[in-house]
Amino acid sequence: MSDDGWGELILRSTRVITPEGTRAASVAVSGGKITAVLAYDAEVPAGARLEDFGDDVLLPGLVDTHVHVNDPGRTEWEGFWTATRAAAAGGITTLVDMPLNSLPPTTTVDHLRTKKDVARSKAHIDVGFWGGALPDNVKDLRPLHDAGVFGFKAFLSPSGVDEFPELDQEQLALSLAEIAGFDGLLIVHAEDPHHLAAAPQKSGQKYADFLASRPRDAENTAITNLIAQAKRLNARVHVLHLSSSDALPLIAAAKAEGVRITVETCPHYLTLTAEEVPDGASEFKCCPPIREAANQDLLWQALADDTIDCVVTDHSPSTADLKTDDFATAWGGISGLQLSLSAVWTEARRRGYGLEDVVRWMSSRTARLVGLDGRKGAIAVGHDADFAVLAPDETFTVDPAALQHRNRVTAYAGRTLHGVVRSTWLRGERIVADGEFADPMGQLLSRGR
Repeated sequence: MSDDGWGELILRSTRVITPEGTRAASVAVSGGKITAVLAYDAEVPAGARLEDFGDDVLLPGLVDTHVHVNDPGRTEWEGFWTATRAAAAGGITTLVDMPLNSLPPTTTVDHLRTKKDVARSKAHIDVGFWGGALPDNVKDLRPLHDAGVFGFKAFLSPSGVDEFPELDQEQLALSLAEIAGFDGLLIVHAEDPHHLAAAPQKSGQKYADFLASRPRDAENTAITNLIAQAKRLNARVHVLHLSSSDALPLIAAAKAEGVRITVETCPHYLTLTAEEVPDGASEFKCCPPIREAANQDLLWQALADDTIDCVVTDHSPSTADLKTDDFATAWGGISGLQLSLSAVWTEARRRGYGLEDVVRWMSSRTARLVGLDGRKGAIAVGHDADFAVLAPDETFTVDPAALQHRNRVTAYAGRTLHGVVRSTWLRGERIVADGEFADPMGQLLSRGR
Protein backbone atom coordinates (compact mmCIF):
# COMPACT_ATOMS: atom_id res chain seq x y z
CA MET A 1 0.00 0.00 0.00
CA SER A 2 1.20 3.53 -0.65
CA ASP A 3 2.53 5.48 2.29
CA ASP A 4 -0.51 7.74 2.66
CA GLY A 5 -2.85 4.76 3.00
CA TRP A 6 -5.60 5.59 0.51
CA GLY A 7 -4.26 4.31 -2.78
CA GLU A 8 -2.29 1.29 -3.89
CA LEU A 9 -3.78 1.49 -7.39
CA ILE A 10 -4.88 4.52 -9.41
CA LEU A 11 -7.16 4.08 -12.43
CA ARG A 12 -7.22 7.16 -14.68
CA SER A 13 -9.45 8.07 -17.61
CA THR A 14 -10.69 11.18 -19.35
CA ARG A 15 -14.18 9.66 -19.04
CA VAL A 16 -15.14 8.15 -15.70
CA ILE A 17 -18.85 7.51 -15.11
CA THR A 18 -19.69 8.49 -11.53
CA PRO A 19 -23.07 9.00 -9.81
CA GLU A 20 -22.58 12.74 -10.36
CA GLY A 21 -21.90 12.37 -14.08
CA THR A 22 -19.06 11.66 -16.47
CA ARG A 23 -15.76 13.44 -15.88
CA ALA A 24 -12.02 13.10 -16.21
CA ALA A 25 -10.83 11.54 -12.96
CA SER A 26 -8.38 9.35 -11.15
CA VAL A 27 -9.93 6.60 -9.03
CA ALA A 28 -7.94 5.40 -6.03
CA VAL A 29 -8.25 1.79 -4.91
CA SER A 30 -6.98 0.09 -1.78
CA GLY A 31 -7.93 -3.25 -0.24
CA GLY A 32 -10.34 -3.96 -3.08
CA LYS A 33 -12.41 -0.83 -2.38
CA ILE A 34 -12.66 2.59 -3.97
CA THR A 35 -11.03 4.99 -1.53
CA ALA A 36 -11.20 8.26 -3.46
CA VAL A 37 -12.39 9.77 -6.74
CA LEU A 38 -9.86 12.49 -7.49
CA ALA A 39 -9.04 15.11 -10.06
CA TYR A 40 -7.72 13.68 -13.32
CA ASP A 41 -4.25 15.08 -12.77
CA ALA A 42 -4.03 14.20 -9.06
CA GLU A 43 -0.56 13.21 -7.97
CA VAL A 44 -0.03 9.46 -7.84
CA PRO A 45 0.95 8.48 -4.28
CA ALA A 46 4.39 7.05 -3.72
CA GLY A 47 4.32 3.28 -4.21
CA ALA A 48 0.97 3.26 -6.03
CA ARG A 49 0.52 1.75 -9.49
CA LEU A 50 -1.06 3.87 -12.21
CA GLU A 51 -3.28 2.41 -14.93
CA ASP A 52 -4.08 5.11 -17.50
CA PHE A 53 -6.91 4.23 -19.91
CA GLY A 54 -6.68 7.41 -21.98
CA ASP A 55 -10.05 8.18 -23.56
CA ASP A 56 -11.56 4.74 -22.96
CA VAL A 57 -14.49 4.95 -20.57
CA LEU A 58 -14.16 3.67 -17.00
CA LEU A 59 -17.56 2.52 -15.79
CA PRO A 60 -18.76 0.48 -12.83
CA GLY A 61 -18.86 -3.25 -13.47
CA LEU A 62 -22.32 -4.35 -14.56
CA VAL A 63 -24.64 -6.24 -12.21
CA ASP A 64 -26.76 -8.86 -14.01
CA THR A 65 -29.54 -10.09 -11.75
CA HIS A 66 -31.07 -12.62 -14.17
CA VAL A 67 -28.76 -15.44 -15.22
CA HIS A 68 -29.42 -19.18 -15.63
CA VAL A 69 -26.09 -20.86 -14.91
CA ASN A 70 -27.65 -24.38 -14.83
CA ASP A 71 -24.89 -25.74 -12.57
CA PRO A 72 -24.98 -28.40 -11.16
CA GLY A 73 -27.13 -30.84 -13.06
CA ARG A 74 -27.30 -29.33 -16.54
CA THR A 75 -23.67 -28.33 -16.90
CA GLU A 76 -23.67 -29.43 -20.54
CA TRP A 77 -25.92 -26.35 -21.04
CA GLU A 78 -23.72 -23.92 -19.11
CA GLY A 79 -21.74 -23.79 -15.84
CA PHE A 80 -20.22 -21.37 -13.36
CA TRP A 81 -16.81 -21.49 -15.03
CA THR A 82 -18.04 -20.64 -18.53
CA ALA A 83 -20.87 -18.31 -17.51
CA THR A 84 -18.69 -16.16 -15.29
CA ARG A 85 -15.93 -15.99 -17.91
CA ALA A 86 -18.47 -14.85 -20.50
CA ALA A 87 -19.83 -12.29 -18.04
CA ALA A 88 -16.36 -10.97 -17.26
CA ALA A 89 -15.55 -10.68 -20.97
CA GLY A 90 -18.67 -8.52 -21.33
CA GLY A 91 -17.93 -6.15 -18.44
CA ILE A 92 -20.20 -7.86 -15.91
CA THR A 93 -18.66 -8.21 -12.44
CA THR A 94 -21.66 -9.51 -10.46
CA LEU A 95 -24.42 -11.93 -11.41
CA VAL A 96 -27.33 -13.41 -9.50
CA ASP A 97 -28.10 -16.99 -10.47
CA MET A 98 -31.65 -18.17 -11.09
CA PRO A 99 -32.92 -21.13 -9.04
CA LEU A 100 -34.04 -23.34 -11.92
CA ASN A 101 -32.46 -25.31 -14.74
CA SER A 102 -29.92 -26.58 -12.23
CA LEU A 103 -30.44 -29.93 -10.51
CA PRO A 104 -31.34 -29.59 -7.75
CA PRO A 105 -33.18 -26.27 -8.05
CA THR A 106 -32.45 -23.70 -5.34
CA THR A 107 -35.64 -24.33 -3.36
CA THR A 108 -34.28 -25.46 0.03
CA VAL A 109 -31.32 -24.47 2.18
CA ASP A 110 -29.65 -27.80 1.43
CA HIS A 111 -30.01 -27.19 -2.30
CA LEU A 112 -28.56 -23.69 -1.89
CA ARG A 113 -25.59 -25.20 -0.08
CA THR A 114 -25.09 -27.67 -2.94
CA LYS A 115 -25.07 -24.88 -5.50
CA LYS A 116 -22.62 -22.78 -3.48
CA ASP A 117 -20.27 -25.71 -3.12
CA VAL A 118 -20.20 -26.07 -6.92
CA ALA A 119 -19.84 -22.33 -7.61
CA ARG A 120 -17.17 -21.49 -5.05
CA SER A 121 -14.07 -22.51 -6.98
CA LYS A 122 -15.37 -21.67 -10.47
CA ALA A 123 -16.55 -18.06 -10.15
CA HIS A 124 -14.56 -15.51 -12.13
CA ILE A 125 -16.92 -12.78 -10.89
CA ASP A 126 -19.04 -12.30 -7.77
CA VAL A 127 -22.14 -14.52 -7.64
CA GLY A 128 -25.34 -14.33 -5.63
CA PHE A 129 -28.38 -16.60 -5.66
CA TRP A 130 -32.15 -16.38 -6.00
CA GLY A 131 -34.34 -18.92 -4.22
CA GLY A 132 -37.37 -20.52 -5.80
CA ALA A 133 -41.04 -20.38 -4.75
CA LEU A 134 -42.85 -23.62 -5.60
CA PRO A 135 -46.35 -24.86 -4.74
CA ASP A 136 -44.98 -27.08 -1.95
CA ASN A 137 -42.09 -25.11 -0.42
CA VAL A 138 -43.69 -22.22 1.49
CA LYS A 139 -42.08 -23.62 4.64
CA ASP A 140 -38.63 -23.26 3.02
CA LEU A 141 -38.93 -19.60 2.06
CA ARG A 142 -37.95 -17.98 5.36
CA PRO A 143 -35.01 -20.36 5.94
CA LEU A 144 -33.75 -19.57 2.42
CA HIS A 145 -34.13 -15.86 3.12
CA ASP A 146 -32.18 -16.25 6.36
CA ALA A 147 -29.52 -18.18 4.43
CA GLY A 148 -28.94 -15.16 2.20
CA VAL A 149 -30.83 -15.58 -1.07
CA PHE A 150 -31.73 -12.24 -2.64
CA GLY A 151 -35.38 -13.11 -3.19
CA PHE A 152 -37.61 -15.75 -4.75
CA LYS A 153 -38.43 -16.66 -8.34
CA ALA A 154 -41.89 -17.91 -9.27
CA PHE A 155 -43.55 -18.87 -12.53
CA LEU A 156 -47.24 -18.26 -13.22
CA SER A 157 -47.15 -20.57 -16.27
CA PRO A 158 -45.16 -23.77 -16.92
CA SER A 159 -41.42 -23.19 -16.54
CA GLY A 160 -40.29 -25.72 -19.11
CA VAL A 161 -38.68 -28.03 -16.53
CA ASP A 162 -40.68 -30.50 -14.45
CA GLU A 163 -38.79 -29.90 -11.20
CA PHE A 164 -39.88 -26.24 -11.05
CA PRO A 165 -43.70 -26.13 -11.29
CA GLU A 166 -45.68 -22.92 -11.56
CA LEU A 167 -47.88 -21.28 -8.92
CA ASP A 168 -51.61 -20.86 -9.43
CA GLN A 169 -53.26 -17.73 -8.05
CA GLU A 170 -54.01 -19.30 -4.66
CA GLN A 171 -50.45 -20.61 -4.32
CA LEU A 172 -49.10 -17.22 -5.40
CA ALA A 173 -51.10 -15.58 -2.63
CA LEU A 174 -49.75 -18.02 -0.03
CA SER A 175 -46.13 -17.62 -1.11
CA LEU A 176 -46.39 -13.86 -1.41
CA ALA A 177 -47.96 -13.54 2.03
CA GLU A 178 -45.10 -15.55 3.53
CA ILE A 179 -42.47 -13.49 1.70
CA ALA A 180 -44.15 -10.20 2.62
CA GLY A 181 -43.99 -11.31 6.27
CA PHE A 182 -40.21 -10.86 6.24
CA ASP A 183 -40.26 -8.08 3.60
CA GLY A 184 -38.63 -10.29 1.00
CA LEU A 185 -38.81 -9.89 -2.76
CA LEU A 186 -40.78 -12.08 -5.18
CA ILE A 187 -39.61 -12.00 -8.80
CA VAL A 188 -42.14 -13.32 -11.27
CA HIS A 189 -42.26 -14.84 -14.74
CA ALA A 190 -45.59 -13.21 -15.57
CA GLU A 191 -47.50 -15.03 -18.29
CA ASP A 192 -51.04 -16.23 -17.65
CA PRO A 193 -51.46 -19.96 -18.40
CA HIS A 194 -55.09 -19.62 -19.49
CA HIS A 195 -54.24 -17.13 -22.22
CA LEU A 196 -51.36 -19.34 -23.34
CA ALA A 197 -53.63 -22.39 -23.47
CA ALA A 198 -56.20 -20.50 -25.54
CA ALA A 199 -53.66 -19.20 -28.05
CA PRO A 200 -53.15 -21.00 -31.36
CA GLN A 201 -50.39 -23.62 -31.11
CA LYS A 202 -48.69 -24.57 -34.37
CA SER A 203 -45.49 -26.48 -34.89
CA GLY A 204 -43.08 -25.51 -37.61
CA GLN A 205 -40.50 -22.97 -38.68
CA LYS A 206 -42.59 -19.80 -38.90
CA TYR A 207 -41.72 -17.25 -36.21
CA ALA A 208 -45.11 -15.59 -36.69
CA ASP A 209 -46.80 -18.78 -35.47
CA PHE A 210 -44.62 -18.90 -32.36
CA LEU A 211 -45.30 -15.22 -31.64
CA ALA A 212 -49.04 -15.84 -31.88
CA SER A 213 -48.69 -18.66 -29.34
CA ARG A 214 -47.38 -16.24 -26.66
CA PRO A 215 -49.83 -13.31 -26.90
CA ARG A 216 -49.40 -10.02 -25.09
CA ASP A 217 -52.62 -10.68 -23.18
CA ALA A 218 -50.85 -13.48 -21.31
CA GLU A 219 -48.34 -10.98 -19.90
CA ASN A 220 -50.90 -8.24 -19.34
CA THR A 221 -53.29 -10.45 -17.37
CA ALA A 222 -50.56 -12.00 -15.24
CA ILE A 223 -49.16 -8.56 -14.40
CA THR A 224 -52.64 -7.24 -13.55
CA ASN A 225 -53.14 -10.13 -11.11
CA LEU A 226 -49.67 -9.70 -9.63
CA ILE A 227 -50.25 -5.99 -9.02
CA ALA A 228 -53.52 -6.78 -7.23
CA GLN A 229 -51.81 -9.31 -4.95
CA ALA A 230 -48.88 -6.98 -4.21
CA LYS A 231 -51.24 -4.12 -3.40
CA ARG A 232 -53.37 -6.26 -1.09
CA LEU A 233 -50.35 -7.54 0.86
CA ASN A 234 -48.10 -4.46 0.55
CA ALA A 235 -45.56 -6.92 -0.85
CA ARG A 236 -42.44 -6.29 -2.93
CA VAL A 237 -42.71 -7.78 -6.41
CA HIS A 238 -40.57 -7.60 -9.53
CA VAL A 239 -41.71 -8.38 -13.08
CA LEU A 240 -39.13 -10.40 -14.97
CA HIS A 241 -38.25 -9.94 -18.68
CA LEU A 242 -41.13 -7.66 -19.68
CA SER A 243 -41.81 -7.88 -23.39
CA SER A 244 -45.40 -6.60 -23.81
CA SER A 245 -45.58 -2.82 -24.11
CA ASP A 246 -49.34 -3.11 -23.50
CA ALA A 247 -48.60 -3.72 -19.81
CA LEU A 248 -46.72 -0.45 -19.37
CA PRO A 249 -49.77 1.71 -18.46
CA LEU A 250 -50.77 -0.87 -15.82
CA ILE A 251 -47.29 -0.75 -14.33
CA ALA A 252 -47.05 3.03 -14.42
CA ALA A 253 -50.41 3.36 -12.67
CA ALA A 254 -49.41 0.84 -10.01
CA LYS A 255 -46.16 2.70 -9.32
CA ALA A 256 -48.06 5.99 -9.07
CA GLU A 257 -50.37 4.35 -6.52
CA GLY A 258 -47.43 3.29 -4.40
CA VAL A 259 -47.49 -0.41 -5.23
CA ARG A 260 -44.04 -1.85 -4.50
CA ILE A 261 -43.30 -3.07 -7.99
CA THR A 262 -40.19 -2.97 -10.15
CA VAL A 263 -39.74 -4.15 -13.72
CA GLU A 264 -36.93 -5.36 -15.96
CA THR A 265 -36.56 -5.92 -19.65
CA CYS A 266 -33.78 -7.58 -21.66
CA PRO A 267 -31.29 -6.71 -24.39
CA HIS A 268 -33.03 -8.94 -26.92
CA TYR A 269 -36.34 -7.11 -26.52
CA LEU A 270 -34.54 -3.78 -26.95
CA THR A 271 -32.34 -4.71 -29.92
CA LEU A 272 -34.07 -7.48 -31.91
CA THR A 273 -37.50 -7.40 -33.55
CA ALA A 274 -40.01 -10.00 -34.66
CA GLU A 275 -39.91 -8.66 -38.20
CA GLU A 276 -36.25 -9.64 -38.62
CA VAL A 277 -36.38 -13.18 -37.18
CA PRO A 278 -35.81 -15.71 -40.00
CA ASP A 279 -38.06 -18.73 -40.16
CA GLY A 280 -36.47 -21.68 -38.37
CA ALA A 281 -33.98 -19.49 -36.47
CA SER A 282 -34.78 -20.68 -32.95
CA GLU A 283 -31.72 -18.93 -31.53
CA PHE A 284 -34.22 -16.04 -31.37
CA LYS A 285 -36.77 -18.03 -29.34
CA CYS A 286 -37.45 -16.94 -25.77
CA CYS A 287 -40.52 -16.68 -23.53
CA PRO A 288 -42.08 -14.18 -23.51
CA PRO A 289 -41.12 -13.60 -27.12
CA ILE A 290 -39.30 -10.90 -29.05
CA ARG A 291 -42.10 -8.70 -30.37
CA GLU A 292 -42.55 -6.13 -33.12
CA ALA A 293 -40.52 -2.96 -33.70
CA ALA A 294 -43.37 -0.69 -32.58
CA ASN A 295 -43.51 -2.61 -29.29
CA GLN A 296 -39.74 -2.15 -28.90
CA ASP A 297 -40.03 1.62 -29.30
CA LEU A 298 -42.43 1.73 -26.35
CA LEU A 299 -40.08 -0.34 -24.19
CA TRP A 300 -37.33 2.23 -24.79
CA GLN A 301 -39.72 5.04 -23.86
CA ALA A 302 -40.58 3.19 -20.65
CA LEU A 303 -36.89 2.91 -19.76
CA ALA A 304 -36.51 6.64 -20.31
CA ASP A 305 -39.45 7.51 -18.04
CA ASP A 306 -38.57 4.91 -15.36
CA THR A 307 -41.64 2.73 -15.85
CA ILE A 308 -39.07 -0.01 -16.56
CA ASP A 309 -36.31 0.03 -13.97
CA CYS A 310 -33.48 -2.04 -15.37
CA VAL A 311 -32.04 -4.23 -18.12
CA VAL A 312 -30.75 -7.78 -17.50
CA THR A 313 -29.80 -10.61 -19.81
CA ASP A 314 -32.05 -13.53 -18.85
CA HIS A 315 -29.11 -15.57 -20.11
CA SER A 316 -30.78 -18.94 -20.67
CA PRO A 317 -28.57 -21.27 -22.70
CA SER A 318 -29.00 -24.84 -23.83
CA THR A 319 -27.07 -27.32 -25.90
CA ALA A 320 -27.14 -26.58 -29.61
CA ASP A 321 -29.18 -29.68 -30.43
CA LEU A 322 -32.14 -28.30 -28.44
CA LYS A 323 -32.26 -25.26 -30.73
CA THR A 324 -34.10 -27.12 -33.51
CA ASP A 325 -35.72 -25.29 -36.42
CA ASP A 326 -39.21 -26.00 -35.03
CA PHE A 327 -40.20 -23.03 -32.87
CA ALA A 328 -42.81 -25.09 -31.01
CA THR A 329 -40.33 -27.63 -29.65
CA ALA A 330 -36.99 -25.75 -29.59
CA TRP A 331 -35.62 -24.69 -26.20
CA GLY A 332 -36.65 -21.12 -25.41
CA GLY A 333 -33.76 -19.00 -24.19
CA ILE A 334 -31.22 -16.48 -25.43
CA SER A 335 -27.58 -16.44 -24.41
CA GLY A 336 -26.49 -12.86 -23.90
CA LEU A 337 -23.99 -12.49 -21.07
CA GLN A 338 -20.91 -11.59 -23.07
CA LEU A 339 -22.70 -9.30 -25.52
CA SER A 340 -25.30 -7.52 -23.40
CA LEU A 341 -23.41 -4.28 -22.76
CA SER A 342 -22.40 -3.83 -26.40
CA ALA A 343 -25.84 -4.80 -27.72
CA VAL A 344 -27.70 -2.36 -25.47
CA TRP A 345 -25.14 0.40 -26.01
CA THR A 346 -25.37 0.01 -29.80
CA GLU A 347 -29.12 0.60 -29.79
CA ALA A 348 -29.03 3.19 -26.98
CA ARG A 349 -26.59 5.42 -28.83
CA ARG A 350 -28.67 5.12 -32.01
CA ARG A 351 -31.68 6.37 -30.06
CA GLY A 352 -29.81 9.26 -28.44
CA TYR A 353 -29.10 7.79 -25.00
CA GLY A 354 -25.72 7.96 -23.30
CA LEU A 355 -23.51 5.53 -21.45
CA GLU A 356 -24.68 7.05 -18.18
CA ASP A 357 -28.18 5.77 -19.02
CA VAL A 358 -26.84 2.30 -19.79
CA VAL A 359 -24.93 2.24 -16.49
CA ARG A 360 -28.07 3.25 -14.63
CA TRP A 361 -30.14 0.49 -16.25
CA MET A 362 -27.54 -2.29 -16.13
CA SER A 363 -25.50 -1.55 -13.00
CA SER A 364 -26.81 0.91 -10.42
CA ARG A 365 -30.50 -0.06 -10.70
CA THR A 366 -29.80 -3.79 -10.73
CA ALA A 367 -27.53 -3.40 -7.69
CA ARG A 368 -30.36 -1.57 -5.94
CA LEU A 369 -32.87 -4.28 -6.86
CA VAL A 370 -30.92 -6.87 -4.85
CA GLY A 371 -29.79 -4.54 -2.05
CA LEU A 372 -26.17 -4.30 -3.21
CA ASP A 373 -26.31 -0.58 -4.00
CA GLY A 374 -24.06 0.29 -1.06
CA ARG A 375 -21.37 -1.97 -2.49
CA LYS A 376 -21.87 -2.44 -6.23
CA GLY A 377 -23.07 -0.46 -9.22
CA ALA A 378 -21.25 2.86 -8.80
CA ILE A 379 -17.80 4.39 -8.91
CA ALA A 380 -18.06 5.88 -5.44
CA VAL A 381 -16.02 5.85 -2.26
CA GLY A 382 -16.60 2.69 -0.20
CA HIS A 383 -17.84 0.62 -3.12
CA ASP A 384 -16.10 -2.48 -4.41
CA ALA A 385 -13.48 -1.59 -7.01
CA ASP A 386 -15.37 -3.34 -9.82
CA PHE A 387 -14.92 -1.77 -13.25
CA ALA A 388 -15.27 -2.25 -16.97
CA VAL A 389 -13.09 -0.35 -19.41
CA LEU A 390 -14.99 0.31 -22.64
CA ALA A 391 -14.00 1.70 -26.01
CA PRO A 392 -17.50 2.95 -26.85
CA ASP A 393 -16.92 4.02 -30.45
CA GLU A 394 -15.10 0.89 -31.62
CA THR A 395 -17.10 -1.79 -33.38
CA PHE A 396 -16.85 -5.55 -33.76
CA THR A 397 -18.78 -8.19 -35.63
CA VAL A 398 -20.16 -10.97 -33.44
CA ASP A 399 -18.39 -14.24 -34.10
CA PRO A 400 -19.92 -17.13 -32.13
CA ALA A 401 -16.49 -18.82 -31.98
CA ALA A 402 -15.21 -15.90 -29.88
CA LEU A 403 -17.83 -16.36 -27.14
CA GLN A 404 -16.98 -17.83 -23.74
CA HIS A 405 -20.45 -19.40 -23.30
CA ARG A 406 -20.32 -23.19 -23.18
CA ASN A 407 -22.69 -23.40 -26.13
CA ARG A 408 -21.95 -20.72 -28.69
CA VAL A 409 -25.43 -20.29 -30.09
CA THR A 410 -26.32 -16.61 -30.35
CA ALA A 411 -29.08 -14.48 -31.84
CA TYR A 412 -26.45 -11.77 -32.39
CA ALA A 413 -24.24 -13.75 -34.80
CA GLY A 414 -22.95 -11.55 -37.61
CA ARG A 415 -24.24 -8.31 -36.11
CA THR A 416 -21.92 -5.34 -35.87
CA LEU A 417 -21.96 -3.85 -32.37
CA HIS A 418 -20.48 -0.73 -30.83
CA GLY A 419 -18.50 -0.92 -27.61
CA VAL A 420 -15.42 -3.08 -27.12
CA VAL A 421 -14.71 -4.15 -23.53
CA ARG A 422 -10.96 -3.68 -23.11
CA SER A 423 -10.69 -5.06 -19.58
CA THR A 424 -12.74 -5.95 -16.53
CA TRP A 425 -11.71 -5.48 -12.89
CA LEU A 426 -13.00 -7.15 -9.72
CA ARG A 427 -12.14 -5.57 -6.37
CA GLY A 428 -9.13 -3.84 -7.92
CA GLU A 429 -7.78 -6.90 -9.74
CA ARG A 430 -7.82 -7.17 -13.54
CA ILE A 431 -9.74 -10.37 -14.27
CA VAL A 432 -9.78 -10.20 -18.06
CA ALA A 433 -7.99 -8.12 -20.69
CA ASP A 434 -7.72 -8.76 -24.42
CA GLY A 435 -9.12 -12.26 -24.03
CA GLU A 436 -6.69 -13.28 -21.26
CA PHE A 437 -8.32 -14.38 -18.01
CA ALA A 438 -6.99 -14.41 -14.46
CA ASP A 439 -7.68 -17.37 -12.20
CA PRO A 440 -11.16 -17.30 -10.63
CA MET A 441 -11.40 -14.85 -7.72
CA GLY A 442 -15.13 -14.25 -7.50
CA GLN A 443 -16.85 -14.28 -4.13
CA LEU A 444 -20.24 -15.77 -3.24
CA LEU A 445 -22.59 -13.01 -2.14
CA SER A 446 -25.42 -13.14 0.38
CA ARG A 447 -28.26 -10.68 0.91
CA GLY A 448 -27.51 -8.17 3.61
CA ARG A 449 -23.85 -9.01 4.05
